[in-house]
Amino acid sequence: MTDNAAYDYIVVGAGSAGAVVASRLSESGAYRVLLLEAGTKGSNHFWARVPVGTSKMIDDPAVNWCYKSEPDEGSGGRRIDVPRGKMMGGSSSINGMVYMRGQAQDYDHWAQLGNRGWSFQDVLPIFRRMERYDGGSDKLRGRNGLLRVTDTPRKVPLLEKIIAAAGRIGLPFNPDLNGETQEGIGMSQVTISGGKRQSTAVCYLDPVRGRPNLIIEQGAMAEALILEGKRCVGVRYSVNGVARQARAAREVIVCGGSINSPKLLELSGIGQGALLRSRGITPVHELPGVGENLRDHYSPRIKFAIKERNLTFNDNARGWRLAREALKYALFGTGFLASTAVPVRIYFRTREGLETPDATISILPFLYEMVGRQRRVAKRQGITMNANVLRSESTGSIHIKSADPAEPPAIRFNFLSTEHDRTGILAVIRKGRELMATSPLKEVTGEEIAPGARLQSDEELLDWVRNNAETTYHPVGTCKMGSDPLAVVDSELRVHGIEGLRVADASIMPTLTSGNTNAPAIMIGEKCAEMVLATATARKAAA
Repeated sequence: MTDNAAYDYIVVGAGSAGAVVASRLSESGAYRVLLLEAGTKGSNHFWARVPVGTSKMIDDPAVNWCYKSEPDEGSGGRRIDVPRGKMMGGSSSINGMVYMRGQAQDYDHWAQLGNRGWSFQDVLPIFRRMERYDGGSDKLRGRNGLLRVTDTPRKVPLLEKIIAAAGRIGLPFNPDLNGETQEGIGMSQVTISGGKRQSTAVCYLDPVRGRPNLIIEQGAMAEALILEGKRCVGVRYSVNGVARQARAAREVIVCGGSINSPKLLELSGIGQGALLRSRGITPVHELPGVGENLRDHYSPRIKFAIKERNLTFNDNARGWRLAREALKYALFGTGFLASTAVPVRIYFRTREGLETPDATISILPFLYEMVGRQRRVAKRQGITMNANVLRSESTGSIHIKSADPAEPPAIRFNFLSTEHDRTGILAVIRKGRELMATSPLKEVTGEEIAPGARLQSDEELLDWVRNNAETTYHPVGTCKMGSDPLAVVDSELRVHGIEGLRVADASIMPTLTSGNTNAPAIMIGEKCAEMVLATATARKAAA
């Protein structure tokens, strides 16, 4: 590839949304599309194929940006790991594979904020079009999409005791957590098929790599957008330290995710003028919302011992049982190695008067421990619960530290900075304790390992959360959609004040969705491509 190569569209980032955008824009063959991806690994990476490989990739710099947050009060002065996929498929290639759309109210709220075309009824057809799922109702679920979605098999050790206990505290079994209601306990729906991860690289890019009009360049580090006045006309990037640039005749679509998209805008002179000057960047376009409005699900890990053997996955991860699981996976694509780490989920309301759930507990039927930088299934029998409020109101920021594209940005979450989040997380911890103290689960439950039964007061528990919680890897909002002073893109995902430039990834979400953010990010990619193509059609008709 030579400098100044020309394309119709340039997509920056081959992640959950970017892979979708590039695939859809190149589908007709009418447009020449360049897809730039900083990572060098593809979907043939061994651990990206095996579902249990998430634990191997979450700290691996070969496939992960391995970002860390800045210390703040909400994290007890700690720097929290912020893993983000750095490979084809982005975070859809390293995540826990849970497929959760969120609640209809999430999208209706976006529309109420002035984002026309983003209500649940607007995005439901896109969700249906993109998924291939055998359960649920035809009205709500898709049957023929590119993204294969399956139910976690109801064979999880300890499962029936968990379901029975949940029912006794008012949380009945829900066969479709992406159906009419989210409330209750249910099996995780996952992007796994035939025992293999279904990332956007697998579903959207691998089948179309032979398209002559789709050029994919890996190891391509985007360094700045090329701006001519108030129009984006291309991208400057480097491959193995060699500077390159490519120009887009129509549009550039930034799909770097909630960390890298605001970073690229700021490196290009788009953002807060004073901040950019202080980092050695000449401001080109004042847009104060770039990098603001960072949101994530902050989650302490609640842990209990289990007294009986063979009820958790801890037994299956060692010795001859692990060898049996490996053989089962090799022969049939089933078993522990073929499963998400979070097979069971609970959604509930923390107080009366709420119309829909506002909190969740994700259940890992095992304990894990850190050995150096690696997560490993522990020898001890137990259960881990990831607990969080669904629509966190604490907001932080992501901003560049310098003009060096290789330097990670400063990530400041500002967790637990609102009363809503503090009271909510306390209610979730207590709901987890209530579940474990309910028959028939309580008969096999041992000691409370974390936070520990000795911690009972609100302040004791909040102090424990500050010093122990992690994110659930759902950063959103740093290039938010809207028309208010801090909005970065409009409802068509066009960057305010800059022609020929859109952002399409989880960074455009004004608020968090009620659950995992990968499915919404894929939907955003689909919707963006639809809007870009509609613009091209309208311009052709006008000409």
